[in-house]
Amino acid sequence: MTLLDALTKQPAVKKEPGTRLVDLFEYGLDAPICLTWELTYACNLSCVHCLSSSGRRDPNELSTEEAKSVIDELQRMQVFYVNIGGGEPTVRPDFWELVDYATAHQVGVKFSTNGIKISPEVAQRLAASDYVDVQISLDGATAEVNDHVRGPGSYATAMKAMQNMYDAGYEGFKISVVCTRENIGQLDEFKAIADRFKAQLRLTRLRPSGRGADVWDDLHPLPAQQRELYDWLVLHGEDVLTGDSFFHLSAFGDALPGLNLCGAGRVVCLIDPVGDVYACPFAIHEEFLAGNVRSPGGFQDVWQNSELFRKLRNPQNGGACNSCAFFDTCKGGCMAAKFFTGLPLDGPDPECVVGYGEELLKNRKDKDKEPPKSSITDHSHRTTREGRAGRPVPLTLGLRPGLERPPVSACEENPLAGFAPAAGSTRCGCGDGGCGS
Repeated sequence: MTLLDALTKQPAVKKEPGTRLVDLFEYGLDAPICLTWELTYACNLSCVHCLSSSGRRDPNELSTEEAKSVIDELQRMQVFYVNIGGGEPTVRPDFWELVDYATAHQVGVKFSTNGIKISPEVAQRLAASDYVDVQISLDGATAEVNDHVRGPGSYATAMKAMQNMYDAGYEGFKISVVCTRENIGQLDEFKAIADRFKAQLRLTRLRPSGRGADVWDDLHPLPAQQRELYDWLVLHGEDVLTGDSFFHLSAFGDALPGLNLCGAGRVVCLIDPVGDVYACPFAIHEEFLAGNVRSPGGFQDVWQNSELFRKLRNPQNGGACNSCAFFDTCKGGCMAAKFFTGLPLDGPDPECVVGYGEELLKNRKDKDKEPPKSSITDHSHRTTREGRAGRPVPLTLGLRPGLERPPVSACEENPLAGFAPAAGSTRCGCGDGGCGS
């Protein structure tokens, strides 16, 4: 069953938009607030959780002139800013030319980088710009944790880039952390690094997309770590960005700061290096493909008229989650996380804090169901998904010679350590057993 089939078979919710932004955004906008644009699949690293399976450049990626035409469209549509990523966008030869073109055409730029090109001179240039925001990726507060996921030397590269930004007087750049089983216990350390460089910490969720699908079972946070993350965000959420990654945690209590909404095809989307437009930056699969910017009508026509986007902007019922007391805040969780773990799109998130997703995952494994894989070309440096010469991607930090796994939290010994259900609760912790099954 295709994504459109799944959306079509559900009766649309008969309701009018409310006055909250989240209610209005659910019906979509004439133009995205922002969009993610992966300029290239080329990358000097081979991060094991890379959403786009990047590594080698695609010979069919958009040319400089085609990219500028997209920027012209974004200006006409009054898109506020664009998140540029990859791959590693700064290794594309025309990267700075495109950044300058975007800012000259009233399209702000936020770009994500591993720091490889952030020299002292580049940092000075960035500090002098009012329309370019920088996000440096760091997935471990120590080299041991970070380099296990991102590759040897990547921690030192990122820290050097941060130092260059700090020395240039650039305050408020972002440090982007993908939360994994290995780094949840380092949240305070990440915050200390951000404070040290006068930066802002940004936490995002690990998604089972691209190469991330190969490692998600071993790296996604355990149940008690989800609670640890939620409690930490409650304390620090006003000072930490999340990109609305964690609205599935709302069932623990109050909603976290942010829209707490899946904005796929409603307020955000993705343009990949060859111009394909996907509903979600985390769902690079033909089921979520809405069109291509090279087609007649360009990006604007895809955004405003694609059948997929129009379906996504028609609010659906909660399916199996509809009876859950937390559906209005959780919204059933992340569409991409469900899809790439083989769960139904109208069911619970695989990391549902009530536990329903875990039940479905167990049934999926019992039935030996193979979840979907990204349908785009794998641009990884290795020649096969299993790695050159059939070697698998290493996952277990504690098995690496000479490297002991750092303590993360009590849940390493007991997945439910520290979890205390609300008084009077049954299975779900909501207090009245109203979550359904």
